[in-house]
Amino acid sequence: MSSFLSAVAIVVPDYDAGIAFYVNRVGFQLIEDTDMGGGKRWVLVSPSPSAQTRILLARASGETQQAAIGQQTGGRVGFFLHSDDFEADHARMTDAGVIFEEAPRYEPYGTVAVWRDPWGNRWDLLELKRKS
Repeated sequence: MSSFLSAVAIVVPDYDAGIAFYVNRVGFQLIEDTDMGGGKRWVLVSPSPSAQTRILLARASGETQQAAIGQQTGGRVGFFLHSDDFEADHARMTDAGVIFEEAPRYEPYGTVAVWRDPWGNRWDLLELKRKS
């Protein structure tokens, strides 16, 4: 049996705001935006169309979900965007208005910088060191 993680949900206040940020600023691809009726949509974005794992932008419904926006991981970095060209991706995202919480760091495992979406979800932009 072959298994993989197909999607992870990020709760956002509004579908279109989520698309605007993740597609227009971060540079992800809009994979699917299907009307499910009753105001619900199935919205998938991904760093590339060929990536196995996608992000489901889930509009918050009700007080509990509203309270979870930006706090799904308790304030920790909960999402990790791997890059094969950290400098170019960091510059492109910065120019597009993505907020980085720190300057790039050079760690034993690679180059990393923490960024966040407009709702407080924290991410690592990460380029791993190549194995010799």
